[in-house]
Amino acid sequence: MSRGESPGHGRNSTEAQMQDNQILQKLDGLDARYEEVATLITDPAVIADQPRYVKLTKEYKDLGDIMDAKKRYVACLNSIKEAKDIIANENDADMKEMAREELAENEAKQPKIEEEIKMLLIPKDPEDAKNVQMEIRAGAGGDEAALFAGDLFNMYKKYCESKHWTVSVTSVSPGAVGGYKEIDFAVSGDNVYGTLKYESGVHRVQRVPATETQGRMHTSAATVAVLPEADKFEVNINEGDIKWDTFRSSGAGGQNVNKVESGVRLRYPWKNPNTGEVEEILIECTETRDQPKNKERALSRLRTFIYDREHQKYIDDIANRRKTLVSTGDRSAKIRTYNFPQGRVTDHRIGYTTHDLQGFLNGDIQAMIDALTVAENAEKLKENEL
Repeated sequence: MSRGESPGHGRNSTEAQMQDNQILQKLDGLDARYEEVATLITDPAVIADQPRYVKLTKEYKDLGDIMDAKKRYVACLNSIKEAKDIIANENDADMKEMAREELAENEAKQPKIEEEIKMLLIPKDPEDAKNVQMEIRAGAGGDEAALFAGDLFNMYKKYCESKHWTVSVTSVSPGAVGGYKEIDFAVSGDNVYGTLKYESGVHRVQRVPATETQGRMHTSAATVAVLPEADKFEVNINEGDIKWDTFRSSGAGGQNVNKVESGVRLRYPWKNPNTGEVEEILIECTETRDQPKNKERALSRLRTFIYDREHQKYIDDIANRRKTLVSTGDRSAKIRTYNFPQGRVTDHRIGYTTHDLQGFLNGDIQAMIDALTVAENAEKLKENEL
C-alpha cells in the first residue's frame, strides 16, 4: 500500500461515492432557495413585514452556513479525485508524493465535513433561539427538598453567568430552613431554550441533610420546568367577516335615540380553539348617539372577548406543557440523580455519569448538556435518514 493512502481505500471507494451522492442529493435545491431568500430579504415589502423578515434573515443565515459547508465539501471531493488521478497517471515521483499527502489530508477531512453537513441539515426547533421561563419546585422530601431546590437554582445561576446570560427572578417562595419551596426566573441570552430544554424533569438527590441529626441518608426531589418564552399574544380579526346591523335604540336618551339608527349590532364567526367549532359572537352597542363611535366600541369589545378566550387557551397549553415536562414531582419520575456519598451525578435518559458532583453544582454542566444534545441529534439523524 502506498504511503499516505487510506487503509482499505479501494474496498470502500464505492461506499464512499454512494455516501457522497447521498449528501449531495440532500443539498440539492438548497442553492436555489438560498438565492431566493437573498432576494426576498432586500424586498421593501418583506422588510416592512417584520415577523416574516426576521424569519427569512434567520433562514438566510442557516442556509449560508450550509452553503459554506457545501463549498468546502465539493472542494474536498475534487481534491481527492485530482490526487487519485495524479497518483494513477503521473510519472514524477515528487508530484506523486505531494498527491499522496494531499489525498491523506482530504480523506481525513471528508468525514468531518460530512458530519458537519449532517448536523446543519437537521431541522432546527424554532423555539431553540428563545429565552426561557424556568420554575424549580421542591418535590418529595420536605425541608431537604427545598434546600436541594436552592442548590439547583444556584447551579443554573452560575452556569448562566458563565454563558453571559441574564437571570431575572420573578417570584420566590422560601423554604422554612433555607432554599425554596418554589422559585421562578427568566433567562435571556443566545440560544437559551435550545441549551436548557434538557433540564426539564425531576432531579433526585441522595445525601445526609443538614437538618438530619441521626446521620441518615435521605432521598429528596425537586422538579425543574424550562418553558420557551411566549411570543407576544395578538388578536387577529378579519373585519371582512363582520356582519353589521344598525337599529334605533329604545329607552332613555331623548328623541334622537329613538329617531336615528345609532345603535349597532355585530355578528362575527369565531373558531373556538378548544372545540374547533365555529361560534357566532353577537355584540350590541348603544352607548352613544354617534354610530361610528358605537361601532368602534363594539369592535373593541369583540377584540377583548376573543383575547380573553384565546389567551385562556394559550395559558392552558402552557399548563399542559408544564405537566409534560415536570411530571408529578414524585421521586420515581426522575431524569437525574445527584449522589453525594459517591460524589457523582447520573443522567438516566442517556446513562451519562460525571464524578465531579461539586463542580457540577458549581455550574459546570456543559459536558452533560453536550452529551444530551448529541443523543438528541443522533435520534434526529435517524429520523431524517442522514
